[in-house]
Amino acid sequence: MGFEQYKDVWVFIECFEGTPKNVGLELLGQGRKLAEGLGQQLCAVVIGKEVENAVQAAGIYGADKIYVVQGDEYDHYSADGYGYAFLELCKKYDPNTILVGATVNGRDLGSKLAVSLHTGLTADCTALSVEDTGNVVWERPAFGGNLYAQILCSETRPQMGTVRPGAFKKPAPLAESRARIIREEIHADHIRTQVIQFIQACTDGTIPVGEADVIVSGGRGMKNSENFAILKELADLLGGTVGCSRAAVDSGWMPQSRQVGQTGSTVTPKLYIACGISGAVQHVAGMSESGTIVAINKDASAPIFEVADYCLVGDLFEIVPALTKELKARKQA
Repeated sequence: MGFEQYKDVWVFIECFEGTPKNVGLELLGQGRKLAEGLGQQLCAVVIGKEVENAVQAAGIYGADKIYVVQGDEYDHYSADGYGYAFLELCKKYDPNTILVGATVNGRDLGSKLAVSLHTGLTADCTALSVEDTGNVVWERPAFGGNLYAQILCSETRPQMGTVRPGAFKKPAPLAESRARIIREEIHADHIRTQVIQFIQACTDGTIPVGEADVIVSGGRGMKNSENFAILKELADLLGGTVGCSRAAVDSGWMPQSRQVGQTGSTVTPKLYIACGISGAVQHVAGMSESGTIVAINKDASAPIFEVADYCLVGDLFEIVPALTKELKARKQA
């Protein structure tokens, strides 16, 4: 079956209140690699009421073309509105590949598009590549991260996948945008849901783990919830935030929103400090792409040391306070 009419790699730039989310910009970097492998162009799709910030960001982060759908009805995400607009674009331009961030809204939109377009969707991908045949290889973990599956969509187009926030790093921004902007007048008339109010989930000013440049994480070795205070003190000094392993969440010491790993958040901070974390494959899958990894564990054979750049074997309740004390002294000097 020929797919000659299907062109270009599309990336959905999800926004909240006019601001683009990082995952869409991260996908532009990976989308560029796919587009080059396919010999096609990289396109961004922006839908919303206030779109200019997202359009500018998409251009700066490398899109060749930007499809823009703007209207009051797109002020907040809805499956009816965004799904209709995106499908109309697909009918007109026939994309080859579509990348969507694996957020709550992205998963909703991706599944709606796949069903409507009668194509496949690979969820929660962690690696992407292109075969000589023109098929995208969608790689995702399975069985709790113990296996990695490579999935092809060889019989239908567009090829579609969702990718977790933080799975890839944002590309280097360009000095200026060179993107061609294509504005389409598409208006959705039948939106069945209405957003009444947004309630802020995190009001203490804590940085979400997916957005932090520095993460200090604790695992089973922290022993209880109170001991996470020493990690918070260190994280605050470094301008970062506190994360944790699944063991800490299962023990009731930390909320699930702080979890790093296969069933939590995938993160790529500049610095990741793992304290009392053994390094199960499910956790490592969510933080192995961090810039620098420091591991603190009293077990010299802990698997976390296999991915760490700096390994500290010892009692974290001695090492972490010592690090904090030294940082305070240097800041006061």
